[in-house]
Amino acid sequence: MNTVVAIIGVGELADLVCREMSALCRIVRLKDFKAELPEAADFALVLHDAWHPSVHEESEELLRAAGIPWLRGFIAFGEGVVGPLIRPGLSGCSQCADTRRLLAGRDRKEMWMLQQRLMETGGRASDAWVSRTGLLQMTFLLIAESQRILQGNRSRSEERMYFIDLKTLKCTSHFFLPDPLCPVCGGLLDDTPSTARISLQPSPKISEKSYRCRSLEDMKRFLIEDYLDYKTGFLNGKMIDLLSPFADVSVNLPMFNQDEATAGRTHSYAESELTAIMEGLERYCGMAPRGKKVMINDSYRNLADRALNPVTVGLYAKEQYKLPNFPFKPFNPDDPIDWVWGYSFEQQSPIMVPQQLAYYSSSCGQGFVYETSNGCALGGTLEEAIFYGIMEVVERDSFLLTWYAQLPLPRLDPFSAGDLELELMISRLQTVAGFELYLYNATMENGIPSVWALAKNTKPKGVNLICAAGAHPDPVRAAKSAVHELSGMMLTLDEKFDANRERYVQMFHDPSLVLGMEDHSMLYSLPQAEERLKFLLEENRPLRTFQEEFNRTPTHSDLTDDLKNVLLVFRQLNLDVIVVDQTTPELKRNELSCVKVLIPGMLPMTFGYHLTRVTELERVLKVPALLGYVKQPLLLEQLNPHPHPFP
Repeated sequence: MNTVVAIIGVGELADLVCREMSALCRIVRLKDFKAELPEAADFALVLHDAWHPSVHEESEELLRAAGIPWLRGFIAFGEGVVGPLIRPGLSGCSQCADTRRLLAGRDRKEMWMLQQRLMETGGRASDAWVSRTGLLQMTFLLIAESQRILQGNRSRSEERMYFIDLKTLKCTSHFFLPDPLCPVCGGLLDDTPSTARISLQPSPKISEKSYRCRSLEDMKRFLIEDYLDYKTGFLNGKMIDLLSPFADVSVNLPMFNQDEATAGRTHSYAESELTAIMEGLERYCGMAPRGKKVMINDSYRNLADRALNPVTVGLYAKEQYKLPNFPFKPFNPDDPIDWVWGYSFEQQSPIMVPQQLAYYSSSCGQGFVYETSNGCALGGTLEEAIFYGIMEVVERDSFLLTWYAQLPLPRLDPFSAGDLELELMISRLQTVAGFELYLYNATMENGIPSVWALAKNTKPKGVNLICAAGAHPDPVRAAKSAVHELSGMMLTLDEKFDANRERYVQMFHDPSLVLGMEDHSMLYSLPQAEERLKFLLEENRPLRTFQEEFNRTPTHSDLTDDLKNVLLVFRQLNLDVIVVDQTTPELKRNELSCVKVLIPGMLPMTFGYHLTRVTELERVLKVPALLGYVKQPLLLEQLNPHPHPFP
């Protein structure tokens, strides 16, 4: 019995484990950390009959310093908790586990407050729901895990926690992701020019017709196992929408102050679940810097030779900044702000980007603009993420430019595409949801196919109009993407529309009441709002075929070649493509990438009528004439004064 195990803690659980393990190894029993840890200890167990977070924090500090791996066991609210196994020098500690467990819980704020109180007071010696039978069950699990660890076998409690219901003795195992911001085992890399540099690599497509580099089937296992768990998950729940015309699944991204729902829409609930998970990962990465440590706080004036000029991405007009209680202040080049490093494809070098433009929660309650998730995209490779980030910027820009300039876009005949799937999608919208579909060619001067989709209700009740958009080198894919977006708002919003109709009528007459994302689409649920879309819905407009409107571009077997073609288009238009890598350690473990794409000069998607951003963005005035919709550039006062209908 050369193996030495330190058992730290008091109570019946510690007594039981100590008695059972004494025949297996040499035990050193300590009530707490006041006594010195034995230098010869190979392993430690920290065991209590209640939850003592201060002891676990102390264990992290002392056992990590001593280089001793350890495992904990405790009881909280009638539930036994075993794990995780903590190995000094590796990420995934007890503090990470508790963070994930608290965030995934519905009562996270209350549990966090309780944790802080227990840190100060120590709490009870024994949980009220402790039972002898339950403690024996925990003992057997702890001993089995300890034996595996001491024998050099892979532990089942690495990055996992076991939960034992002390009433039923049901035991479940739950994976958790290490927290990159953990003060104990976290450690982000510094954000530097070298880490921001991008060198495009080959990114072969999964098939000739695909524009993806990794299939959902290949990613299925880790997307569900690593990211979705109701008890300790990065994402902690899912909901299947059986009302929507297509397979619609939402997953929940838990955060301390609120929950964020992200949706996936395909023709299969299984695939929709996976796309919803990826959407949740993208949302998490785009909100705040969690992949690199922000290092620079300085004024634009001091950094101008290496930094993006915020004016080029569109600011608010002077009159907007002067509005009562306006949440943002005018940009001042002398004010110090936080900056992150991105990469400019025009300059082919790293460039500094204001953090509030790179991460869309960074400007909450401060800064000079509110940036949305516009241009954020996740991919199986970095190149794939950049490609789809650009497509999203193009999609939203085309939609807004159409709206502000009230462009009479060519209406498309969807059946001319010769795509059976698109035809079946349209038929389903008509039959199941009762909506007629209108498609328009919203392609702008960049030539990347963009489609504005509009659905009109044929039923006597419910929302009247729904708008969406899509952009893709393949115009049929752009159309399908837009149709999927439309489907998520069909039938599901009718009850809300009926309950809040009066509020939407008020918005119709007073656009300043349009404050949030949903307000924009719900406003156009009103029949009287249809007149604002007459520039598209004008009758007797001849249908155009896909062949007449779109030039088929050569397809490549490598997505990087498609990306390079797109980058060349913007270079020829003197529009820079700037990419901020938002990838976090949680994504890197599975070789996923997430980016924010900024194309200064393109119209940024905004929500809230008071937050419309067109100042300094000349394209909205010039492109309509360039495309032949009008004879000369527009004036600002000629732009559409109404809130846009983007959902």
